[in-house]
Amino acid sequence: MKKNKGKVNTTEKEFVFGFRAGRNDCVLKVPLQFPVQENVSDLHGRLMLLHKIPCFVENELRSTLSMFIESETIQDYDREAELALQRLTTGEVDINQLTNTWAKTYSETTLEHARPEEPSWDEDFADVYHELIHSPASDTLLNLEHNYFVSVSELISERDMELKKLQERQATEMDKVMQELGKTMTDQDVNAVASQHFDAQQVLENKWANELKQVTHIQKQEYQEWVIKLHQDMQNPNNSTINEEIKVQQSQLTEESEPGVRLYEEQRQLEESFTIHLGAQLKTMHNLRLVRADILDFCKHRRHGSRGTKLRRLQTALSLYSSSLCGLVLLVDNRVNSYSGIKRDFATVSKECTDFHFPRLEEQLEVVQQVMLYARSQTSKHKDQPEVPRNGSSCEDKNQNVEKNSSNILPGEFYISRHSNLSEVHIVFHLCVDDNVRSGNITAREPAIMGLRNILKVCCTHDVTNITIPLLLVHDMSEEMTIPWCLRRAELVFKCVKGFMMEMASWDGGISRTVQFLVPQVRKQVWLAAADLIRT
Repeated sequence: MKKNKGKVNTTEKEFVFGFRAGRNDCVLKVPLQFPVQENVSDLHGRLMLLHKIPCFVENELRSTLSMFIESETIQDYDREAELALQRLTTGEVDINQLTNTWAKTYSETTLEHARPEEPSWDEDFADVYHELIHSPASDTLLNLEHNYFVSVSELISERDMELKKLQERQATEMDKVMQELGKTMTDQDVNAVASQHFDAQQVLENKWANELKQVTHIQKQEYQEWVIKLHQDMQNPNNSTINEEIKVQQSQLTEESEPGVRLYEEQRQLEESFTIHLGAQLKTMHNLRLVRADILDFCKHRRHGSRGTKLRRLQTALSLYSSSLCGLVLLVDNRVNSYSGIKRDFATVSKECTDFHFPRLEEQLEVVQQVMLYARSQTSKHKDQPEVPRNGSSCEDKNQNVEKNSSNILPGEFYISRHSNLSEVHIVFHLCVDDNVRSGNITAREPAIMGLRNILKVCCTHDVTNITIPLLLVHDMSEEMTIPWCLRRAELVFKCVKGFMMEMASWDGGISRTVQFLVPQVRKQVWLAAADLIRT
């Protein structure tokens, strides 16, 4: 209940409490301000302490004080009500104004009468896009998005070419400086030249980053405005030229990409599908796929793709605002950024095409970092229970590492990024793993395995029906990953994921899903053995 912001009339009343202590009759008299704003228990405790009231009358004092405050408060309310009714009968208060005030206050404080929140621009655009992508204008939308993608890709190619030329020129200059080292050049001169080269690279990279950011911002604004305008034109029944406009734009966009295009059919080297039924009593059918490909192949767009590439892009667009989302598990380190390794490659792919629906990847990562800092600050206030050491590493070392940089995440934890500009993926689960996944002695209690379980649980609660998982928990192969190592790892991950999928029946009621197990470029013998594991 909201407090009355108006002026409150206070009155002072004396509270009298009598009690007998031995042969003495004692009387406690305390002035109280009504209405009483403080808690009755707090007031009772202060009276006991300040006036040194014996403990054997504590309960009697509490009950007497409560009854006194309650009765006097009711009398004050009754008196105010009588005065209000008297003003109403004498005409001092307008009855219509009073009823309007009551109705307004009731509607503002009652949920069923509250006004609904106005939809945001993002929600309106999402509804409009979902309607258009399921209309004859879908081909036009895809062609326009592809043209934007080509222009950004050309801009990125120009940036890479200019950076490459700068690096080659700087390498030549540095070679000349190193040849003169000890003759006409000193170590300080070499450091000065290296510093100049670094500054020049930073200036050039910042220039292209700002230009790329500006271009994508303009593209996103133009695209959203065009989609809204097209939807408004299609809603007008008297507009007979809208179909011709769509057809003309389609032909124009298609003709631009036809001359000189070398079409090719992009095929993954090895791929096999299975259908399994899981569950104790209620069986649920799931689709499993074993694919040998690069993890980023599910994210990249092709400038000159085949018909199958366009169909996959259409399928991704059709299911963008639906209950059949596609997810992908990307194995990353404990730093929430996109500066190195697979994270940098993924960020490069995401920048090649403008995201017209969600914030840029950098903005999403900034939000994740802020949430991570807040979560760490909250958990640091409470002492965690001691954890069981793993592989000789003590929990104290792990806690010290977390305290050293609270923005880092732990193995098994993950963060999510949303995308509409990737080829076959809507959601990317960035799962943190450490170097332990490259060893051959991990178990089902490995943090990475438990992270997969949590990811599958998120998929069940957020309508992700297609998920791609690295079967070996690595994105690239190394020398220590022998054939027995690959088979043991594939068996462990598949059995654990299969058990997690059986739990899905209790999470989502038994919805059929597609799980893709992705393996890097391994030998065909390993791939066939992994396929046999899935069959059994």
